[in-house]
Amino acid sequence: MESTSLILSIVSIANMIILGIIIAIFGRMYSKTRAQLPLGMIVVAGMLFLHNVIGGVAYFSMEMLFSNEIFPYMLGVGIAELAGLIIFLKITLD
Repeated sequence: MESTSLILSIVSIANMIILGIIIAIFGRMYSKTRAQLPLGMIVVAGMLFLHNVIGGVAYFSMEMLFSNEIFPYMLGVGIAELAGLIIFLKITLD
């Protein structure tokens, strides 16, 4: 595996870990309150989780299709998503 695919996969896994925590938090909120907002947040976080699963698998299985020139852009998108999810998790926990 190339180092670029490994780095992109690590960022996707980090995103999935944070999304799993967010899903668990909103799942507990929904079970206690039965409010619609936590249910909607579970769906959104679940779709983002699916996005990262598909991306992570693509980085492993199709690494020969990714050029080194696109790597910084893909890494930038993954890191921006990671930063946003960390902020979202912090806000959720407050």
